Order: sequence, then C-alpha cells, then structure tokens
Amino acid sequence: MAGVEGRLARVTGKGRRSWAGRLTERAYRQWVLHPSWAMAAKGATAAALAWFLGLLAPAPFSEYPYYAPMGAVVATTGTLSRSARESVQAIGAILIGAAIARGVDLVLDPGAPAIAIAVGVALLASGWRRLGSMGSWAVTSALFVLILGAGDPASYVGAYAGLVVAGALVGVAVNFAFPPLPLTPSELVLDRLRDVLAEQLEALADGLGADELPSQDEWAQRRREVEPTLAQAQEAVSRSKEAVRANRRARRYRDWTTSQVRRGGLLHTLAAVVDDTTRLVAEWENRELDEVALGPPLRPPAARALTALAAAVRSLDSDGTDPEALTALAEATDAFHDAVRETRGRSSNQDYFVAGAIVLALRRSRRALASEVTTLGEPR
Repeated sequence: MAGVEGRLARVTGKGRRSWAGRLTERAYRQWVLHPSWAMAAKGATAAALAWFLGLLAPAPFSEYPYYAPMGAVVATTGTLSRSARESVQAIGAILIGAAIARGVDLVLDPGAPAIAIAVGVALLASGWRRLGSMGSWAVTSALFVLILGAGDPASYVGAYAGLVVAGALVGVAVNFAFPPLPLTPSELVLDRLRDVLAEQLEALADGLGADELPSQDEWAQRRREVEPTLAQAQEAVSRSKEAVRANRRARRYRDWTTSQVRRGGLLHTLAAVVDDTTRLVAEWENRELDEVALGPPLRPPAARALTALAAAVRSLDSDGTDPEALTALAEATDAFHDAVRETRGRSSNQDYFVAGAIVLALRRSRRALASEVTTLGEPR
C-alpha cells in the first residue's frame, strides 16, 4: 500500500513530531478512509438547511417543513452526478405516486381497498427503469397523499412535491460545494484485489513445490475468493469514474484517477489469467490422475515462475510495477519455457499443452504488468 500511504503522508505532512501534526494526520487518515463520514456530515448539514428553508417557506409549504430534509438526504448520498440524477428520479417517482393516489381517491373512499390498489399500482410503477433506485418513492408518495393529504389533496401534493424539490436543490448545492471523490478507499480495494491474486499464485506455487502433489480437493482448499474482491474493485473504480464528472476537485487528482482506472483494468486482466491458471493446475496436475500435465521435471520451474509472478503482482501499486520484479518474472518464465521445450523433446507421447498454456499466461501477465512499470517513481 505504498502508493496510498505515500499520498496520505504528502497531504498530512507525515513525520511532524508535534501532537497537533499527529492528530491532524490521524483525523485526515480516518476521514479519507471512511467516505461515509463525509456523506453523513453533508447529509446532516443539507437536511438542517432544508428544514429551515421549509420553515421559512409560505403556507401551505411551511405546514410540512419535514419533507424538505427528505429531498436533501436523497441528493447527498452519492456522487455529484448521481445526486442530481437521483434527485430528478425521486421527484418523478413522487409525482407518479401522487397521481396514482389522486386517481384512486377519486373513485374510492380512504380505507383498506384504496390503500391496496394505490400501493399495488405504485409498486408496479416503481419498477420503471427510468426511476432507477428511486422508484420506491412512488409507493411512499402514494401512501402519504392518500392518507395524510385526504383533507386538502391539491395543497398537500403541491407542498409535498415542492418541499422535496427544494430540499433536493439544497442537497445538490451542498454536494457541489463539497463534492465526494473517494479515490483512497478505491485504491485500498484495488490493493486488496492485488494481494488476493498474489496469494492465489503463491498457493499454486506452494502446491506444485510440495513433497506430495495435492489432490483435486486439496487444490480446491487452496483457492482464494477472487470473484467477490474483483467485483468490489470494479464497483470502486466505477464509483471513482462517476465521481469525477462535474467535480471541481477532479482536475487536481486527474493523474491519480487515470492511474486508478488503468490499474483496475490491469488487475481485471490479471484476475482472468490467475483464474485460468488455477483451473488448469487443479484440473490437470493432481495426484488422482494417472498422467499429469507437468510432472516432476516441470513442477519446480513452474512453481518458481508462479512465485515470480506473485512477487511482480504484489509490487504493483498506484505508481506502477517494480522493474526488478518484472525482470525476475521474465527470467523465471523463460526458464520454465526452456524446461518445457527440453522435456517435450525427450518425450514422444505427451504434448504438454497445459504447460504451454501456463507459459502463455505468464507472458501475458508480464506484458500487462510491463505497461505499468515504475520508472523513477512515475508510471511509464
């Protein structure tokens, strides 16, 4: 996590000996590592401002000031572009729910049948793709209008929708003033994916180097949970890309954002290579087979090459890949390739296709890692 730690140190001035400096460093570290804290602070601020706005609004709006904070919260729970989009979706869902409730109210008196019909229709409407995750507001709106606005539905609908819109505008303004840019948490998720991939490669190398070749079940026990971590990393990078849109802080961190997107794509490629290699080794190199893919002559050089790949993957951070680790990987891959050719030349009844596939996987990984090689501390 050298990249993340280095960035935190540069911002906080790590190394200062005063208690104030250390306290600032710890506070900033916790703040950037937990973006939910910033979201909570912005949501609370926007809700309070929206509440005062509702109180100051003319009647009938001032009779329902608590609806304004609802709109403010919607607009501060995501990135700047997402908050604007979700605010529009929430307003649309509210209007749809209000229209459903008014339609039901025209034909039925308030009661269980009216509620059942309004909720059922609103639930169907909430699944409309254009409303996205804000579709549930249609149900809430339908219930509020049908039950709470029965006395004066026209005024209630206007106040309800108007205050939510006003609150959403307050929330968008707060989000614009303090736009989220969760690059550090995303970087940590990418670090976690990198480490999981390295651990999987080390587990493969350890199995190939064991005194007794693992069985298929034992190989399964050596498998790491790559898919959940990969999904988290993809989601984190997607959030970072979205957070850059219309974000006034994006220019300052443009290089970091670009590097993070590249690194996420590289780790996705490596995850596919590691998954294929793990499957090949577990399926074709276990002690339950009469004829294995590598055998005693090729297992040691294969283990060394996988260990070298693990070291190169582990060296990857936000600044690139360690050139020395790449050199060691190239040498180990070439040595394994030479061993495959030599062993194939001595054997006339085995094709060693799996060994060749592992060589290709190693070379593919090295080419991918070389695209992010570190040169004097900067990505090439």
